[in-house]
Amino acid sequence: MKSGNKGSNNYELRITNYESKAKTKKKLVIPECLNRESAVAVHSALRIVDANLNRCREGLRVVEDSLRYVLNDGTLYKKIRAIRHNADKVLRSSYAALIQKRDTITDSGREMPETSKKDLPSIMIANFKRAQESLRVLEEYSKTMFPEASSEFKKQRYAVYNSEKAVYLKYKKMFKTA
Repeated sequence: MKSGNKGSNNYELRITNYESKAKTKKKLVIPECLNRESAVAVHSALRIVDANLNRCREGLRVVEDSLRYVLNDGTLYKKIRAIRHNADKVLRSSYAALIQKRDTITDSGREMPETSKKDLPSIMIANFKRAQESLRVLEEYSKTMFPEASSEFKKQRYAVYNSEKAVYLKYKKMFKTA
């Protein structure tokens, strides 16, 4: 959300530390003296964070629903659900600032063809990887814009790695067909 004087390029972004439930404010300041390219870079970085938060949640939701509805695995489904919720909480208080930068109409990746998946293991593997990759992007971009959030995204990325292994070990016969 924009704050400060009219015409100012100061953005107030909130980071939630979900372990302590404490909200802190961190101002992302774009000084007026910087050129237009700097403002465009911040705008683009916020779009990247928004897109990767969505990608992470979507990938984890596909895995979660596969575990819940296809494999009927309440234990692993709940672990994936917790990771999805934890990743979502990290920057939830910055939702307004992020969604304002969303631009799906002119997004050049919108028309990219997707590869088809043949079976449940392929769907689950692809979505575990989607979540892991998006969490890595969130971790990297957060280092400059939301430093407190970076370590939280890293924790969630490793939780996804561990969950992928747990799913694989429990259902390895199914995964050998993929």
